[in-house]
Amino acid sequence: MAGKKYAESLKAFDKSQQYDVDEAMKIVKQNAKAKFDETIEVHIRTGCDGRHAEQQVRGAVVLPHGTGKSVRVLVFAKDQKAEEATAAGADFVGGEELIPKIQNEGWFDFDVVVATPDMMGVVGRLGRVLGPKGLMPNPKAGTVTMDVTKAINDIKAGKVEYRLDKANIIHCPIGKASFSETDLAENFNALMGAINKARPSSLKGVYLKSISLAPTMGPGVKINAAKVSA
Repeated sequence: MAGKKYAESLKAFDKSQQYDVDEAMKIVKQNAKAKFDETIEVHIRTGCDGRHAEQQVRGAVVLPHGTGKSVRVLVFAKDQKAEEATAAGADFVGGEELIPKIQNEGWFDFDVVVATPDMMGVVGRLGRVLGPKGLMPNPKAGTVTMDVTKAINDIKAGKVEYRLDKANIIHCPIGKASFSETDLAENFNALMGAINKARPSSLKGVYLKSISLAPTMGPGVKINAAKVSA
């Protein structure tokens, strides 16, 4: 059941209308009425068919104003790279010994996993548990890399990963309701710039079919997708 606040929020704007980015930000901020600082998310319906490898859309972008969330980073590395990861501020660093902890004890006190390429054999054994949670390191997202310092710095600075879900929709946070409209708009534009660049060359039809913005507990506001498309 939609609550009273949600119903009130729906009256505050025209659900069928497509808004410009700045106006959408204003409405979404006004509609974030929960007692906590709601996350503002973008939902993008694409014309891609993710069942075809060449139409997969996946990547990462550092949002200029971050996400407003502190992110816990786990790094799989050894020797010098493990030391480097610790120095760069990784929350957890380890190797082989972490497998039973994650697999058998259900330890998931981390939000992002980074691995050096030589550790992917170890991490691969966790595919069944990390995969479904979207935690598997991936070269496209910059989370399989020898440059662990850059990876950690980017993640802590507000790097977000975007990818198609099973319905070919991309869901991505762009900040918190407490952010200014300008900061939210700049984060949104940075994300959309990256997603536009990631358009698969084999896609013939419309790439971005619809875009909506929504706070955690509030209704979605439609954005004019044609104006955002490259």
